Amino acid sequence: MNRSFPHGGNVRALARAAGRDPGDVLDASASINPLGPPPWLRQVISAAVSDLVHYPDPDCTALLAAAAERYDAPAGHFTAGNGTSELLFALPRATGLARAVIPTPCYADYATACHKAGMDIRRLAAVEFDDFAVRLDHVEAALRTPSMVVLGSPGNPTGRVVPAEAVADLASRHPQSLFVVDEAFADFVPDFPSLAGADRPHNVAVLLSLTKSFAVPGLRLGLLAASPDLTGWVRANLPPWSVNALAQAVGTRALGDAEFLEKTRAALPALRHALTDGLARLGLEVVPGAAANFLLARLPAGAETSAAVCRRLLAEHGVALRDCANFHALSDRYVRVAVRPLDETARILAALAAVLDPPAAPAFFPKRRTPALMVQATGSNAGKSVLCAGICRALARSGLRVAPFKSQNMSLNSGVTADGLEMGRAQILQARACRLAPDARMNPVLLKPTSDKGSQVIVMGKPVGVMKVGEYINYKPQAFAAAKAAYDSLAAEAEAVILEGAGSPAEVNLQAHDMVNMAMADHAGATVLLAADIDRGGAYAALWGTMECLSESHRARVAGYVLNRFRGDPTLLDPANAYLRAATGRDVLAVVPFVRDLGLPDEDSVSFKDGEALPDRAAAGPDALDVAVLDLPRASNLTDIDALAAEPDVRARRVRNAGELGRPDAILLPGSKNTLADLAWLKETGLAQAVTALAREGMTEVVGLCAGMQMLGREVADPLGLESGREREEGLGLLDLATELGPEKTLTSTRARHAPTGEALYGYEIHHGRTTAPDSLTVTVVREDGAAIGYAAPDLPVWGAYLHGLFDADGFRRRFLNALRRRRGLPPIERLTPYDLEPALDRLADVIEANLPPATLRRLLGM
Repeated sequence: MNRSFPHGGNVRALARAAGRDPGDVLDASASINPLGPPPWLRQVISAAVSDLVHYPDPDCTALLAAAAERYDAPAGHFTAGNGTSELLFALPRATGLARAVIPTPCYADYATACHKAGMDIRRLAAVEFDDFAVRLDHVEAALRTPSMVVLGSPGNPTGRVVPAEAVADLASRHPQSLFVVDEAFADFVPDFPSLAGADRPHNVAVLLSLTKSFAVPGLRLGLLAASPDLTGWVRANLPPWSVNALAQAVGTRALGDAEFLEKTRAALPALRHALTDGLARLGLEVVPGAAANFLLARLPAGAETSAAVCRRLLAEHGVALRDCANFHALSDRYVRVAVRPLDETARILAALAAVLDPPAAPAFFPKRRTPALMVQATGSNAGKSVLCAGICRALARSGLRVAPFKSQNMSLNSGVTADGLEMGRAQILQARACRLAPDARMNPVLLKPTSDKGSQVIVMGKPVGVMKVGEYINYKPQAFAAAKAAYDSLAAEAEAVILEGAGSPAEVNLQAHDMVNMAMADHAGATVLLAADIDRGGAYAALWGTMECLSESHRARVAGYVLNRFRGDPTLLDPANAYLRAATGRDVLAVVPFVRDLGLPDEDSVSFKDGEALPDRAAAGPDALDVAVLDLPRASNLTDIDALAAEPDVRARRVRNAGELGRPDAILLPGSKNTLADLAWLKETGLAQAVTALAREGMTEVVGLCAGMQMLGREVADPLGLESGREREEGLGLLDLATELGPEKTLTSTRARHAPTGEALYGYEIHHGRTTAPDSLTVTVVREDGAAIGYAAPDLPVWGAYLHGLFDADGFRRRFLNALRRRRGLPPIERLTPYDLEPALDRLADVIEANLPPATLRRLLGM
């Protein structure tokens, strides 16, 4: 038999009434903590699961000890129940009183519990012109015989607080009556004077709800604080094992978590103000009350009844408010609205505006957020950057104006925008996928590690300093503010934004100061796809484990999973996908196949360091050019090698020590973020001596790019300690150059020419160094303004340049390789191999569209 349920919060019934999925209903009819559950909830529940094989502690020993600690009263003064409702219904039977006095409007079950106990009920209606304040003098006048007085403080639905001292005074004057104070919402009120402590009068009982303040109403847990004889009588009227093991574990942890409640109380004023202001602008009159997490509001004159308004809000907009028409002393003009997060408040107000149709258009409401989709992952190098690039190109091909964004990127592969601002190469590639010019707003914060403990910090394309980890954590609020401002500006110009996370959102040591994963998703209002690299193994455990480490609000952002880099028949994954769905409530939305030789640059040096981008050994074959790339510890901009590695007659390989070097046709010294330390490493590994010897033999061409060119010189000085504590390091001495690192960083998009051949070059400069060269050196690269940015030794096959992207020019790259071929006695190759990322991006988009079609992407974007 269906029973009438007069309260708010029945989200399943609300969803049925609205014809919606429960997840699509914004439930503001139940007043639950707008911050959601505390982050430790799943951890505590998971740890307690093993205890489910035993009966729960019937005495709730640990729980009541925690209550005693929090409220500074003996444990015997408390008893626990399956929610305060169970305790409320047990109380009247335990008192022996025949009469109840209940000020209204109030929670309807006060009267229901008393009625079921056979009590005579006297309701004392508060009045609207007095803002529904509880008049204790009226209560006292009604106490002609001993009675049970039930008070809510803060009261539901008014939010009014009844002064604790006044209640204690009244109780002292009427010792034969019992005063029951429901403090279910007290945790939301700053400096609330609870009556649950040891100095509580003997005839005062206090109901304490943990499920509202800790946002776990489905767990059902409440406490009663009263005299030991009363708690004993109530306990005797409860069924055995009333409080289950999970509820006891969560309650014990919650009672000790003052920090979460302080955080809640700190967040509420701004949330309450936003709701109050919006309701007032729509013509609703908000009843003044305490600092609770809900508002009682009177509908404007001329509006439909509260029942009609609530019905339309639910049916037309999926928003549930509490119709207050069944509260004693309230008319059908009142609704109760829960205080919710700002984005939900905006939805509530917009829905009310549409239903009420006020004369003034709701122009004060914030504009609808730009639809946003974020790709996060279970760890680094799971393919987030490539997935984002593919999604960007797929959406761009469908006609959508889409932009990429990553709030904070840690990478040594960077590039320069047309206006001379530095940003990560991954976002430069993603911009190209969107058919946009690179914009520093797409990657507002870039970290370039200079050591294991510090990084150069670049904000909106400009360096702001080198910081150790602790220093950067202190700086992060400023960095995040810049990132949010950049996002807002960029999103305002786009129809959709594809955001990329970093590392994993489950890195619990970073969650408190996160600015790149869920914190950024919150700011953008982004739906999240969680990706895992299935080729590395452990993908399902990583996805499940990541979800277990997320707070409930952040779990709610995850729409589903992407299994990346899969080899084989995806139908073989069906049982595992079903298992993951059952465990986490989310589906695998796409299985993206492993794509060989995609032809796109890596975001950072991870693939290079792992040996995935370049092999460690030269391939066999008499006609293959052997190009050795020195694997410097702080190598940067390794994408400079991509165009060379793509040539069919080149076998590029990485080299980490002198024994691996051999006798290659060419040696490349890449850029570095710690030039002096990498110079020292070259000497320590014997590579410096080996490279110098090969260069002097004349059969191996040695090329230095940016910091690599600096290392080929006589010395590199860092008097300001910009990169490390080293002040000076002797170079390899193959070029007569001297470099000093200065505070000003050169950041420019550059067009140049190769002086000996006249070949056009293009790329960018990123360096702190100021290099001086004698006239005896040959100028090899000249910028379009005439400045020399590359030099060659007059008598050795050694040269270098400050130009990143030097080998991207097809004509120059082939000239360089043919010169190596001639030195080996091999015939030149005349046909050019175009280095063009467009075919690779379109190929990637084809793969994405086959597994995440544009229609699915648009649905995830809410479009």
